[in-house]
Amino acid sequence: MTEENHERLSDLPEEQVKFMQAAIDEANKAAAIGEVPIGAVVVYDGEIIGRGHNLRENSQNATTHAEMIAIQEANKNRDSWRLMDADLYVTLEPCPMCSGAMIQSRVRHVYFGAYDQKGGTAGTLMNLLQDSRFNHQVGVTGGVMHDECQKLLQDFFAELRLKRKNASRKPKLDA
Repeated sequence: MTEENHERLSDLPEEQVKFMQAAIDEANKAAAIGEVPIGAVVVYDGEIIGRGHNLRENSQNATTHAEMIAIQEANKNRDSWRLMDADLYVTLEPCPMCSGAMIQSRVRHVYFGAYDQKGGTAGTLMNLLQDSRFNHQVGVTGGVMHDECQKLLQDFFAELRLKRKNASRKPKLDA
């Protein structure tokens, strides 16, 4: 795991804490409806112009990741597919699809919280966002409020495992 950008909360710029907290708030909305708690916000000129949280289970649509929803809302709010001077904050390292959307929409910089050992493409498995073969590169800062973001995921999956374990212990009634 590459955590060279991982910093203590007290060392982070106030703006990074503010916007990552907004992404965490979105992640909590996902958890409240049984979704994996991942949240994202797109920031332009110091204002949030797009918000999103995972909706994959509820929508049964593989593309409804937090980043995709936040980018779509930002595109609509800016009335443009280009987000040249916008930054994206997300609680988990982006996957290949979301990294591709950031490249395509020309996001300036992505700040993410927890590292994704199984699907992260902002430096963990590969770094699509800064591959010079693409026509646009996205700046990357990982580990922003890492502990808080990772705890959201760990708590969610621990609760899910407990629910599954308890469900398997219930006696089956014959109908």
